[in-house]
Amino acid sequence: MIYISALILLPLAASSQEEAFYVEFKNESIAEAFTKIEHTYDVLFSHNDYDISKKRISLKRQKRTLSEVLEVLKLQTKLNYKIINNRYIVVNRFSEKKIEVNELDIVVVRNYLAKGIRKINSGSYTLSPSELGALPGLVEPDVLESIQLLPGVLSPNETASGFFVRGGASDQNRFIWDGINIYHKGHLFGMISSFNPNVTSKIKFINKGSHARYGERLSSVIDMSSNSNISQTVKAQLGFNGINGDALIEVPIIKDKLNIQGSLRRSYTDVLETFTFNQLADKVFESTKIKNFENENNEFSFADYNLKLNFKPNKNNSLYASMISIDNQLDYVLNDAENNKTVNDKLVSSNVGYGLGWKVKWNKNTTQNTTAFFSDYKLNYNFITREGDAQISDFEKRNTIFDSGVSSEVIIDRSKASKFTFGYQYALKDVAYAFLNTTNLSFVLDTEDNTIQTHSVYGQYDYNNPKRFNLYFGLRSTYFNELDAVRLEPRLVIYKPLTKNLKFQATAEIKNQIISEIDETILSDLSLENRLWRLADGKAFPIINSRQVSAGFIYSKKGLSIDIDAYHKKLNNITALSLGFLNPDNSSFNIGQRNIIGLDAFVQKQFNGFNLWLSYSLNQSESRFENLNNNKYFTSKSNITHSVSAALSYKLDGFQFALGWKWQTGKPYTIAIESSDGLEFNEGVNTGELPIYHRLDLSSTYNFKMSKYNKLRGKIGLSVRNILNRKNLISIEYRGNNSLEDPIELMEKFSIGITPNLMFRLYW
Repeated sequence: MIYISALILLPLAASSQEEAFYVEFKNESIAEAFTKIEHTYDVLFSHNDYDISKKRISLKRQKRTLSEVLEVLKLQTKLNYKIINNRYIVVNRFSEKKIEVNELDIVVVRNYLAKGIRKINSGSYTLSPSELGALPGLVEPDVLESIQLLPGVLSPNETASGFFVRGGASDQNRFIWDGINIYHKGHLFGMISSFNPNVTSKIKFINKGSHARYGERLSSVIDMSSNSNISQTVKAQLGFNGINGDALIEVPIIKDKLNIQGSLRRSYTDVLETFTFNQLADKVFESTKIKNFENENNEFSFADYNLKLNFKPNKNNSLYASMISIDNQLDYVLNDAENNKTVNDKLVSSNVGYGLGWKVKWNKNTTQNTTAFFSDYKLNYNFITREGDAQISDFEKRNTIFDSGVSSEVIIDRSKASKFTFGYQYALKDVAYAFLNTTNLSFVLDTEDNTIQTHSVYGQYDYNNPKRFNLYFGLRSTYFNELDAVRLEPRLVIYKPLTKNLKFQATAEIKNQIISEIDETILSDLSLENRLWRLADGKAFPIINSRQVSAGFIYSKKGLSIDIDAYHKKLNNITALSLGFLNPDNSSFNIGQRNIIGLDAFVQKQFNGFNLWLSYSLNQSESRFENLNNNKYFTSKSNITHSVSAALSYKLDGFQFALGWKWQTGKPYTIAIESSDGLEFNEGVNTGELPIYHRLDLSSTYNFKMSKYNKLRGKIGLSVRNILNRKNLISIEYRGNNSLEDPIELMEKFSIGITPNLMFRLYW
C-alpha cells in the first residue's frame, strides 16, 4: 500500500515562488494572510502563535512574487521572515537575532482538518483551540472531541474521554495539564471534556514517535498548556451553552513581568435541564436500571476551574504556578412505585492538581526547564437498591490516586541543525482501590493500596536539516523502585523530503506502563467511565509493554494534502477480568497480549474558503489471554476494522459552517445464547459484530463586533449531532453480580439521538 501510494504521489511540481500572482489583503489577520500565501506560492509558515496574534495586514491587488510579498509583510508586521529549503518560512519577532531552523517546529501540514490544527515534522499534532475552525458537531472546540477527528482515533462509545488511539485502550492515553498528570478526563461520565477549551492555549497530541521526555503511557500523549504569556491589558470572556456557563479573566499585575489568569466553568443542569443535557443523559444511562423507572429526582452538576500565575523577572527567566480543579456530583434517585422499589446512583469524583515550572536560559545555546507537580484523584461510586425501607444491595467502587513528581531537563543547541536534550524525572504514585458490596461487607473484587517510585533518565538528539532529512533519536531508562525493575525505551523519528512536495515519515518506539484501569470484564466496556485505576505489582499486574513501528508518506501542494501512515503495534502483559462469565472456575485477572496492524489515510483540499477532507482508518486487532478462549487469539473489543470520516466546511468573514459524516464497521461482541439456565457463551469471545455505524453532524458559528467604538466582541454558534436521528447499536454488554446463582443481564447500548447545542460568548 505504501509503495503504491508513493508511485501515485511521485510526480514533481515546478516551483512557484518566483512566479508573480495576484495577491490582495483587506485588513485581514496575519494568520489568514499566511493561509492565502501558502496556497498561492506552495509554502508553509512556522511561527509562534503569540507573535502574530494581534497583527493585521492590508495589500492592494497586484501581481507579486513571494519575495515581494514577504517584504511587505516585514514592513507592516515588524516580523522577520526566513525561507528554509525553498519551502518553509520561519517567522520570528526578534529581527536582531539569528533565526535557526530548530527554534520552531516545522509545520508539515497546516490547517489539518481545520484551521488551528497542524501536523509537524516529528509526526505529532498541535492544536490551538482559540484559532480552531468549525468542526462537525462541535459548537465549541472541545479539546478531546477535536482530537477524535484525527486519523486513527476512535471513540466507539461516543464519549469524549474514552477514545482509542491506534487500537490501544483509553487508559493508555496520558493527559497532562501544565505539567500535571490528570486522571479524571470527562464530565457526565465522559460525555464532556473536563478541560475548558477557552482556557487551553496549546495542545500537543502525540500518537507515535514520542519525545524521550514522555513516559507512563503506551498509546498517546495529550500535553495541554494554558497561556504562559504576560498580558498587557485586562482580558475577559463570558459564555454559555446548552450544558454549562464559564468565565475567564487575565489581569496584568506588573507590566511585562507578572500576571494572573483564572477561569470557572459550571453546569447549570441542577437548576435547568435542557434538551441537550437530557439527550446526553439518555445516552449515558441507556439500558441501565436508571432508565427502567421514572426519574423522580435528578441531581447532577460538574465544575472545573483553573488558576495560573506567570512571572518573568527578566529576559532569561520565566516561572509559573498553576492549579486545576475538576469536580463531578451525581445523585440519581428513581422510584418504581408499582414494585415499591428504589434505585439510587451516587457518584462523587474529583481531580485537583498543582504545578510549578521554571525556565532559565543560561546562555545563547543552553536552556533548562524544571517542573514539579501534585495530582489528587478521588472516586466514590455507589449503586444502591431498596425495596420499601430496606436496602437490599449497595455495590461500591472507591479509588484514590496521589501522584507527584519533579523533573529537570537541559536543552543544548550545539549548531543550527543539532540539539541535545538531557533530563531526569522522579515520580511517586500511591494508588488504592476497592470494589465491594457494603450490604453484607463482602468484597466483590479486591482491595489494594500500592505505591511505586520511579527514577527516569533520558536523552535525545534532534537533527534538523530540511535539505537532507530530520532525525530524532531518544533513549529513556526507568527504574521502578518497589518492583526492582528497569526498562529501556528507545524512540526514533525519521522525516525525509523526497521531493519538494513529497515527504517520507517513519517512527519506532518502545513504551512501558505501570498504571491502568481495571477492565471489569472482557465482555463489558461500560460507558459510565468510572472504572478503577490500579498499579502494577509485578505478579498479577505486570508492567505493560508496547512496541510500535510506522511508516508512510506526506504529499502537500497548493491546498492539497495527502497523509498515509501504516503501523504495527504489539502490547504485552495486558490484563482482563472474566468474572466467571466464560470460565466459572476462574474469576481472576488474566494476563495476555494484543497485536494490532493498521493504516491511517487522510486527504484534504482547500479552495476559495472551502475545506474538504476525507479520513480512513484500517485497524485489525487480536488479543490472547491465558485461560480464556482455549488460549487462542480472538478479535479485540477495540477492533474497528474500517472507519471513514468526511467533512466539508466553509468560511466567509466571521461566518463558519461545517458538515461531517462518520461511518464505521461495528464493534465485536461475544454472542450469548438463551437457554433454560439463562445466557450461555459457547461460540467463543468476540465472534459477533455489531451493525454498521454512521452519523451526520453539523456546526456553524458567527463572530461579530458589538460596537465599532470598543473592543467588545461576540460569538454565537449552533451544532447538531446525529441530524438524521439514526439509532446506532454501539455496544452489547453483559453484567452480573459475580455470583453463579445470579442471572447475567444483557445490555444493549445505542448512540446519542439528535442533539442540538447552542453557544453564546462575549470577549473584551
